[in-house]
Amino acid sequence: MRTEVHVHGILPLRPGVSLSQIETSLQPWLDYLDVESLDELKSVHRDEPGVVYDSRRRMLEICWTGDVGRNFRKVIEESLQGLSRATEQATEIQLSYYHEDGRDEIGIVFVGPNPESVQEAQRRRMAEDLSNLLSRHFNPQEVSEVVNHVNDLFLKSFEQRGEVGQVEVSTEPARISRGRRHLH
Repeated sequence: MRTEVHVHGILPLRPGVSLSQIETSLQPWLDYLDVESLDELKSVHRDEPGVVYDSRRRMLEICWTGDVGRNFRKVIEESLQGLSRATEQATEIQLSYYHEDGRDEIGIVFVGPNPESVQEAQRRRMAEDLSNLLSRHFNPQEVSEVVNHVNDLFLKSFEQRGEVGQVEVSTEPARISRGRRHLH
């Protein structure tokens, strides 16, 4: 069964990273789609740029949609993991899966140069999400208490895990209104 997927995010790259290094990192993705270069990695939606390397700004912009099979999740995670070495700071890449049966999933892959930066990006995202959710019902002081507790949990978790951390993937099923696809 084929699934439409949208991959979206911007990766800041280290100085000196070349197009060939990026293509080498993304080789599993390129092989999966049977293309040879980023230039051929086009989105099925003409208004999306696909995967664009801007050497002047040292950015890799990903705004790509395609029809994929079951193995794509493993392929994209492997490709993004390969990009970790080329990144200057941690960031998130959003994966939106639109299944034929009406189920939709949103996943986030955190990509960064080291486990500490990835954890910090995860912590920031969690604090932002919690603050947005809780501020609808609680005052700022109560929200701050919860966010501080979550910050402590992240610190404790990282200390227990040590330096062995990896780029983590967070995938959570979510219902998305069909009319809201591909909004950025």
